Amino acid sequence: MLAHLCVMYEMVFDNIHKRPNAIMRFIITLMAKGTVVGDRPYPRNARTAPAFIISDQRDFEKEKKRLIDYIVRTEKSGEAFFDGRESLSFGKLTLAEWNNYFYKHLDHHLTQFGV
Repeated sequence: MLAHLCVMYEMVFDNIHKRPNAIMRFIITLMAKGTVVGDRPYPRNARTAPAFIISDQRDFEKEKKRLIDYIVRTEKSGEAFFDGRESLSFGKLTLAEWNNYFYKHLDHHLTQFGV
């Protein structure tokens, strides 16, 4: 789960995930953008994008440190870094949308595991 949570930060800070083509971005925006970056909580058992599926074994402490480091990096980057910044899948996002994206995903999974 920690490695899964790191994927959203990898998409912002690291150049390791492929940007979907224009047709896929259009479809993703139509079908998922409101849920992912909107104000309402994620629905239970929502589908996840392929890039977020972690199928191999990971070291818990290493992934925990990576996630904490990404959260700190996000905070240190500040509003100016995110204001109008383009996401790989949804195009340009507002500060509120970026905030929802990060918060909702973290909250969804931390709550799921009772953290």
